[in-house]
Amino acid sequence: MLESAAALVEEHADLERQLADPEVFGDQDLVRRLNKRYAALGPTVAAYHAWHAATDDLQAARELAKEDEGFAAEVPALEATLQAAEDKLRRLLVPRDPDDDRDVILEVKAGEGGEESALFAGDLLRMYLRYAERRGWKTELIDATESDLGGYKDVRMAVKAKGTPEPGDAPWARLKYEGGVHRVQRVPVTESQGRIHTSAAGVLVMPEAEEVEVTIDPNDLKIDVYRSSGPGGQSVNTTDSAVRITHLPTGTVVSCQNEKSQLQNKESAMRVLRARLHQLAQDAADAEASAARRSQIRTVDRSERIRTYNFPENRVSDHRTGYKSYNLDTVLDGELDAVVQSAVDTDEAARMAAVAEASGSAASSR
Repeated sequence: MLESAAALVEEHADLERQLADPEVFGDQDLVRRLNKRYAALGPTVAAYHAWHAATDDLQAARELAKEDEGFAAEVPALEATLQAAEDKLRRLLVPRDPDDDRDVILEVKAGEGGEESALFAGDLLRMYLRYAERRGWKTELIDATESDLGGYKDVRMAVKAKGTPEPGDAPWARLKYEGGVHRVQRVPVTESQGRIHTSAAGVLVMPEAEEVEVTIDPNDLKIDVYRSSGPGGQSVNTTDSAVRITHLPTGTVVSCQNEKSQLQNKESAMRVLRARLHQLAQDAADAEASAARRSQIRTVDRSERIRTYNFPENRVSDHRTGYKSYNLDTVLDGELDAVVQSAVDTDEAARMAAVAEASGSAASSR
């Protein structure tokens, strides 16, 4: 642990030297990458220095206690400080998701439940919009297909951080745990007998990829254009401005119709396609990795039912982490931090356990 921490401290110092070099500022992309890495290493470097200072303080107190018993009384408190500093440093040294500092593209799709599911998809969209607002993120609606009653059959939006976020505070680091099936239990507006129905909506969250990061051969694309449509299927556009792009090697299909021009819809569709292909590549890499490596990358499964929103009980339950609260109204108003943090904590605990297990196995084999 200490060797890896010392290496990161050295890297942080080297980045500081590079950022102080005037010649570096001629390449703004390089400056952005250096600043991002420098900011990401900051908390680990600070934790390393705090651990080092706590170690020195404890050692000094123990030495002085041999000559003056008065210093012995300080030892227990200093031992507790050192333990806390070491625990924090260990957590920061656990391998992190390399995409954690990225922005995201988030999709919400209505599932089982017809119009009620579409209305619930709209509720989830508003929840994420409010959550992004509370965290100071920018949002951009990319594409949406509305339902007859004002919900959404499907909707996509981009969520972007402003400036350089602190490690663990970027959109992907927080929102990646939202992917999966969200279930709602309530009396639908279409229900005349007052019976509680269960319906669901799916959420897909992808880290947004830069154009240079994902190579797409134009020959691998099938591009279709058609007329946009609104709720109920009525035409809302008299020109073929909507675009559907099929990536033939993977079978990935993306369509966009919200913009007024075909070119704008094509650019939006390509943006979503890049994110999906980036995610497919990451999933393939995870599948090839060892079980320990997979657990360090993503331990919270986002492919199945993850959460239930029970309106009669005003209850939110996360089925992966065991989190439960009775403030459904405030959660849907965007106060998601406690729910998300339960997933972050579960993921972090699993990563630390995987590292400890790997370290134990390595030690026993020597």
